[in-house]
Amino acid sequence: MPVIKPISEMRTNTNRLTRLAHETNEPIFLTRNGERNLVVMSLAHYNNIQHKFDVFSKLEVAERSRANGDKGKPLAQVTKELRKRLRATGKV
Repeated sequence: MPVIKPISEMRTNTNRLTRLAHETNEPIFLTRNGERNLVVMSLAHYNNIQHKFDVFSKLEVAERSRANGDKGKPLAQVTKELRKRLRATGKV
């Protein structure tokens, strides 16, 4: 369910609005004269949306590449390359 607040809430109750953004982890739509005007969200929620956007953008590029005839790499090769990268970063 969307959270909708008047824009005056930002001016008069910034702390409550901030707490609400973090507790709900949802965007808060701010209205001006009854019309939607701004969207406020926690940085964590924004980062989550940005991460999803990045993933979908990469999937779109991969799908376009596949549609243009690119066969990609075999799974064994991709796995080997990922393990090599992880070892280089010390995460494995």
